[in-house]
Amino acid sequence: MKKVMLLGMGVMLLWSCNNASEKSTPEQETKTEHHHDEKTDAVELNNGEKWIVNEEMKPYVSKGEELVNAYIQNHETDYKTLAKQLNEQNEQLVKSCTMDGKSHDELHKWLHPHLETVKALENETDATKAKEMLLQLQNSYQQYHQYFN
Repeated sequence: MKKVMLLGMGVMLLWSCNNASEKSTPEQETKTEHHHDEKTDAVELNNGEKWIVNEEMKPYVSKGEELVNAYIQNHETDYKTLAKQLNEQNEQLVKSCTMDGKSHDELHKWLHPHLETVKALENETDATKAKEMLLQLQNSYQQYHQYFN
């Protein structure tokens, strides 16, 4: 079920970013595959500079980061609710994507593992493992700031 949800989110992200004016069919969505390997998944800078992210997307990244930081600072324990809130921000982030080209590809390299971590947090049953995932999410947002403006 987890893989189906991740595939669905990946398809939605690809479709939203690349086909803003086209409608996809369920048949097209099931044929879409998104392959990753370690060598090509490393986010790269734009000739030593950060990539520009469209302004419409930035509030959703910021809000997600705020949610994670507040959760940690306030020593909260309901990580399922946090995961739901992060999923809502990520859905809006995907819907607002109008990027294309290399900047879009590099953002995908950051976003795909980020979405996987949020999904894993949502399905986690062990509070200790959930805490580790929260640290992964914090690091994910730090990586975002390292590579994107």
